[in-house]
Amino acid sequence: MKCVDDFRLRLGTQELVPIMIGGMGVDISTSALALEAARLGGVGHISDAMVPTVTDRRFNTKYVKDKLKQYKFNVENSDKSVVQFDLGLLAEATRMHVGKTMEAKRGDGLVFINCMEKLTMNAPKDTLRTRMHAALDAGIDGITLAAGLHLGSFALMEDHPRFRDAKLGIIVSSLRALQLFLKKSARSNRLPDYVVVEGPLAGGHLGFGMDWAQYDLAAIVVEIRDWLRAEQLDIPLIPAGGVFTGSDATNFLEMGAGAVQVATRFTVARECGLPEKVQQEYFKANEDDIEVNQLSPTGYPMRMIKHCPAIGDGIRPNCEAYGYLLDAKGGCSYIDAYNREVAAHPGERRIKVWDKTCLCTQMRNFDCWTCGHNAYRLKDTTVRRDDGSYQLLSAEHVFQDYQYSKDHKIALPELESIVLA
Repeated sequence: MKCVDDFRLRLGTQELVPIMIGGMGVDISTSALALEAARLGGVGHISDAMVPTVTDRRFNTKYVKDKLKQYKFNVENSDKSVVQFDLGLLAEATRMHVGKTMEAKRGDGLVFINCMEKLTMNAPKDTLRTRMHAALDAGIDGITLAAGLHLGSFALMEDHPRFRDAKLGIIVSSLRALQLFLKKSARSNRLPDYVVVEGPLAGGHLGFGMDWAQYDLAAIVVEIRDWLRAEQLDIPLIPAGGVFTGSDATNFLEMGAGAVQVATRFTVARECGLPEKVQQEYFKANEDDIEVNQLSPTGYPMRMIKHCPAIGDGIRPNCEAYGYLLDAKGGCSYIDAYNREVAAHPGERRIKVWDKTCLCTQMRNFDCWTCGHNAYRLKDTTVRRDDGSYQLLSAEHVFQDYQYSKDHKIALPELESIVLA
């Protein structure tokens, strides 16, 4: 019986442990988590979601404070079209986050950045181009284009000197999406180095409608695999979404996948950016606590723990400080929902908004608990302490459990001894 370690992901001349940790924003996939994956011979992701916010937290910069100060005059205005990102500062923040990560990299693995293309930031093309170029400038090993695939992304990078050097991949949820991307990017004469095939059980935003349960990851992978073979295209496929055990991963590798992408089990790793009190909520969640809803202002369905603080929280839009989901005209569906509820409840100090949520603020505060469908199984991956809480895991432990386990077994950690002061 084989395990994940019997296979290797080949990207160009490199051979890697076929485990990729997905990019979870905002700073849930931390540099520390990505660097552990690289040290262990796999691929780790950092996320470029709200990078100025991340650098403020990690490096004591003042990007958010300064942006709010610049646009504070507009806070009460529902028209956010004037709220623009300074592209030079955006590039500076990205280079800092990526550069510091790459300086710390050890081992034979790779560190990629998950580029969330649905972050339209009031200037979709300009901000996307800036973020990708800055990441390449700072030496990132690769870029994964995610969260709303922009068909012209390769064109925005093709003038960069590392366009053919760095690894470039895309996330799709259907053969049709892959075909559209390849057709659009054909003139760049540059194929993706890998394709992540994200199924309906993934966490965060989904590439499906509310009929997501009718789809099956394995069936999508087989359809894309067979089409690539018929077209004689040698592009590694990386299934994602619901790959919870090493045996799940091995099944896909035996089908011909190049690697697997995993994320949910790393949300409860010590290297993850989630506060421990939130990680304990992930451990405690039951299957009934996990839902797919339409709260995201992006228009995509989103999977999360349904009792997270973000749901129903009618916080005032913080676009002047953040504004990552503003469209090209300065609009966001959360702003519309918030203003509607304010008008309907005059004089109330705190209103409730149930149909949308302010993702910028809620993700920044770790109050929007996105997760994969199998998050309810996290309690089975660790041990419970005497006080009823669950022991956090190391990223190394989770990674190596995927790498070496068989028979759908999950290796539990040794119970940590408590040192009394």
